[in-house]
Amino acid sequence: MDHKFTGRKQSKTIFQNVPNNAKYVELVHSGEDYFARLKQIIDKAEKEIHLQTYIFENDETGNRIATCLKEAAQRKVKVYVLLDAYGSAALPDSFAQDLAQHGILLRFFSPLFSLNNFYIGRRMHHKIVVVDEKIALIGGINIADKYHGNATTEPWLDYAVQLNCPAAENLQKLCSDYFFKKGSSKKIPPVLHSAGNALVGILQNDWLRQKTEVCDAYTNALIHAEKEIVIVGSYFLPGSRIAKALKEACKRGLKTTVILAGISDVPLVRRATEHLYFSFLNHHMQIYEWNKSVVHGKAAVVDNKWSTVGSFNLNSLSCYGSIEMNVEIHSAEFAETLRAELDKVIRESNEITGKTLRQRAGLINRMANWVSYQMVRTTMLFLTFLPHLRFLKNYRL
Repeated sequence: MDHKFTGRKQSKTIFQNVPNNAKYVELVHSGEDYFARLKQIIDKAEKEIHLQTYIFENDETGNRIATCLKEAAQRKVKVYVLLDAYGSAALPDSFAQDLAQHGILLRFFSPLFSLNNFYIGRRMHHKIVVVDEKIALIGGINIADKYHGNATTEPWLDYAVQLNCPAAENLQKLCSDYFFKKGSSKKIPPVLHSAGNALVGILQNDWLRQKTEVCDAYTNALIHAEKEIVIVGSYFLPGSRIAKALKEACKRGLKTTVILAGISDVPLVRRATEHLYFSFLNHHMQIYEWNKSVVHGKAAVVDNKWSTVGSFNLNSLSCYGSIEMNVEIHSAEFAETLRAELDKVIRESNEITGKTLRQRAGLINRMANWVSYQMVRTTMLFLTFLPHLRFLKNYRL
């Protein structure tokens, strides 16, 4: 029997009582770690594969995974691939046709242009593969060379979680609903699945469909934090709810650390984030910049017992525009593993202090950061407003 979780008043999470298998929750790193696991999972599929990602590129890594998917289809495995029409817009038609000719069912989420809509704000931002309702990878890693790296180039800094537990069954149903457009606007509380000593939940964020689970989980975790918060964030521009929760945590004396991009694939956003550095430092946050590669990770650890990894960025676009999915893990052991990884990243990063910021924050640089911040916030407002217009139009019809 399911029963309500009463650990905190705000939570509507439900525990699902299932047999404890073993501990089947593993942290996965970008690079060969992720793609070797992905290949192995696909190669072992017997019945059904769902792969959903924002970016699938026609490069060495993309072709490697495409080959695995085609081989699975030849074994009579049902293969469903859902790609975002904007994120994967560069994928050649011939690439998609080749997948289809090998029996793979491929669909692009929300073409950028349709007969009656200009539709850019609401994107399918998942990065998921789930196989046979048994095993899954969920995180922030797209299918492209830059997430793999090579002998001379570091992969983009990112993470995923491998699930070998009943949460995979839940995840496969969610992926199937998205692929076959069975999504419902009905708000159903998330389930926490037993996985050995851990509890694992799949969180969705799709504001237009009344799904705000990732944003709510972040906010609740920050509000109820007692000791420490560590966040690695790409495109880090938290909205008012999460920004307030972070600042309140700092006021309560919690050690709050953020790992941000020293190198970014979107320099305008990096400058916009730097505009907030003085405010962060004034609230006694610790800031570290990773400069070995692009920061693309979206993960957090709170009090060494609650963790989350996924596609959700701490900004308004993820909160109110894109369709996101994270995994939350209630486990001291997993939190210790993730925290050890983030400690390693911190040791290899540059700390940003008031002194170092003043040294590089000349008048021109500060004005450029301010202009970038205004431009990015305005753009995000515009991109999140467009899907709302479409939603209201459909509602009126």
